[in-house]
Amino acid sequence: MNDGVNHFRRVALLWLIATVILTPIVVLVLAPGMPPGNGSVEASGQVTDNTVLLGLSTPVALAVIVFTGYCLAVFREREPAGPIVDGPALRGHATIQTWWLVVTTAMVLFLAAYGSVRLLADGSGSGQGPNPIAAPAAASTDPPLKVQVIAQQWMFTFRFPGYGNVETNHLELPANTLVQFNVTSLDVIHSFWAYQLGVKADANPGIDNIAYVTTKGPLTFNIHCAELCGVWHGYMFDTGHVVSKAAWNTWIQQQQQQFAPATKSLDPYSRAYFPEPTRRGG
Repeated sequence: MNDGVNHFRRVALLWLIATVILTPIVVLVLAPGMPPGNGSVEASGQVTDNTVLLGLSTPVALAVIVFTGYCLAVFREREPAGPIVDGPALRGHATIQTWWLVVTTAMVLFLAAYGSVRLLADGSGSGQGPNPIAAPAAASTDPPLKVQVIAQQWMFTFRFPGYGNVETNHLELPANTLVQFNVTSLDVIHSFWAYQLGVKADANPGIDNIAYVTTKGPLTFNIHCAELCGVWHGYMFDTGHVVSKAAWNTWIQQQQQQFAPATKSLDPYSRAYFPEPTRRGG
């Protein structure tokens, strides 16, 4: 369309205006409120990561939207004076294509490096098997509180190997503490999802799947099974709490006393369990 108008300059100007206005709104207003929130160090890290992703993707998305909208508004077919004919063939624009490749390649490489650094710094929040490649830095100085998450149709129970192997049907965690979840299953495949803590780890029979979380202040969090595990899958949920360390010490002592008879009858503690033959069919 040779009409003397620099359409590229117009599109670039519209894109720049939209980027300057909308990117700060996305990064400063929308992104901080994204799930899973700030209930743990790992959850806050996920919000930070999502903010970076949104901040970088917003200008790219706006470039596509502005370009498409401009083409629809300016180059659309109006009432033709004569027969409808094909427009001139487009052979591309080497400069624009080169810059597009340079910018998008740089963004992809940056995000790959950023994601790797963040994974190694924050540890395994979603579970990486029995030997996770990344653990929080605090794990090398302070031993984590170990909590075994045992999934079964259709509930979670929680075993504390550092406290006489007591097993409870409710999860409470102390505030400002590094926690190591050892996630396994007694029957079929489940998934342990502590939403506000930013933890989701598969629970497989015969597997010890480790996930880390560093709690913050007092918090109520939701626990769901995130893997279809049978007819009552939708009812496999609970509510957990992060409480002060003093309150947690009192709670774990009460659990040890309350479940002492049951603890004596439990199978010896193991990091993974294989389903009984009668339970393998779900």
